[in-house]
Amino acid sequence: MNWKQSWILLVAAALCAAVYVRISTSASASESAVVIPAPALDNPKAAGPVQTAVLAGGCFWGVQAVYQHVQGVRNAVSGYSGGSKATADYETVSDGKSGHAESVQVTFDPKEISYGEILQIYFSVIHDPTQLNKQGPDEGTQYRSNIFYSDDSQKRIAEAYVAQLAKAKVFGGKIVTRVDALKGFYPAEGYHQDFLINNPSNPYIAKFDIPKVQNLLKVFPSRYRVQPVTVKASK
Repeated sequence: MNWKQSWILLVAAALCAAVYVRISTSASASESAVVIPAPALDNPKAAGPVQTAVLAGGCFWGVQAVYQHVQGVRNAVSGYSGGSKATADYETVSDGKSGHAESVQVTFDPKEISYGEILQIYFSVIHDPTQLNKQGPDEGTQYRSNIFYSDDSQKRIAEAYVAQLAKAKVFGGKIVTRVDALKGFYPAEGYHQDFLINNPSNPYIAKFDIPKVQNLLKVFPSRYRVQPVTVKASK
């Protein structure tokens, strides 16, 4: 059983208001953001059909929650990437042997936000790209740092940005983010969608994911949207 599953089992015993309020008020100390330069290589913002980015950076609850608050994002869906359709379910992925990473498919308007800006948020407030096969309390290959590109343009931008950030030494260690071709994205079970929105007092959410959303507002105030887009509303 991984940390996330343990947290879920403890929710019933931890719903005392005093407990989760204390966790929430001290949550900002649990996660930190890194101010980083914008990507030197990027696509110009221009009108066109919506695009998608698939990113993995730890538990998909927090990744999804951050992008749901980003201006220009039309949808953010939690799911699995890196393995086969046959193994794309939570119980199988949780054993760390499926090849999948907990991922989020971000659908965005290229007129409002670029792919490079999506990646800037990913590296700055979503996760720590120097942690190998883990994020915070979660460990396993399913929590790896991984960008899944859908075309050559995304590949070039992602690889160039990793190299740019590595050269600038903006992080305390080596960037271990993988840049792989997207072979498939499989939406996660319904109860994983909009998880932070539906479970704001969950102790795991309060301690590890709400601070990410707070950091988005702090580091990218012009990109922050107060009302998050939800998977339910986008259908």
